[in-house]
Amino acid sequence: MRIGAIEAGGTKFVCGIGDERGTIADSISFPTESPETMLGKAIAYFKDKRVEAIGIGAFGPIDLHPESPTFGFVTTTPKSGWRGFDFLGALRSEFPVPFGWDTDVNAAALGEATWGTAKGLNSCLYYTVGTGVGVGVYLEGRLVHGLVHPEGGHVPTRRHPDDDFAGLCPYHADCLEGMASGPAIEARWKAKGQALPSDHPAWEIEAYYLAQAIAGAVLLMSPEKVVLGGGVMQQSRLFPLIRAEVRRNLNGYVVANEILERMDEYIVPPGLGQRAGLCGALALGLAALQGTLRST
Repeated sequence: MRIGAIEAGGTKFVCGIGDERGTIADSISFPTESPETMLGKAIAYFKDKRVEAIGIGAFGPIDLHPESPTFGFVTTTPKSGWRGFDFLGALRSEFPVPFGWDTDVNAAALGEATWGTAKGLNSCLYYTVGTGVGVGVYLEGRLVHGLVHPEGGHVPTRRHPDDDFAGLCPYHADCLEGMASGPAIEARWKAKGQALPSDHPAWEIEAYYLAQAIAGAVLLMSPEKVVLGGGVMQQSRLFPLIRAEVRRNLNGYVVANEILERMDEYIVPPGLGQRAGLCGALALGLAALQGTLRST
């Protein structure tokens, strides 16, 4: 099988070709620009690839309801030029193949559940922490949609007692994304995260916000695995800080060995590494081709 995959992130686009085993045979990436520019590059990439289906994991918010007149559109994104853009329609007009369409983080969650660290499990959450914060939700063997789709990056946060940063989200100011995204770290500390040393107070504050959201999600959805990806999570110092803070937040209430004894196996980096999103898009395309795409 030859399946096309698009990981459409807020910072970069990645297009690739893979197969039913999750193997990526070829890929290309480019910085995210205007929708016309990006779709032009994607169409040019796939023109001679003879793909049987294409999966798209896109930054959101997006419309996932097939009966909606704006199905396939990017909706209320603050990203310039993309609001109200018919992303899926533009590609469908060029390629008469089945399409899988979901958020980039839902795609990454599906990739991890299909070929990654959550393979064989019925549930997992995938957090991406980078330019923004997004959460993909895979529960009871399927991706979760609902009224729209999960927007776990915009949950309210309790403020860290030593943090007076106002927050960056244009909608909510001090929501999780507004306080814990890569741009929030840079705005608060006047330096990019990768420039900060491992003992900088930034990481304790970052862990405080992320763990608060994760603990709430554990209580609400009881996932079997929590996967943390994205550029900010390349700071490996964060994982032990987050695990300890999640345990502190839960305070013994959730009686499960994964929480009480094996947290380092429960809150983990992506098994697929930097390819979680692209492999997830590949899984969306494969499911569309096979007619097995399931969501709630």
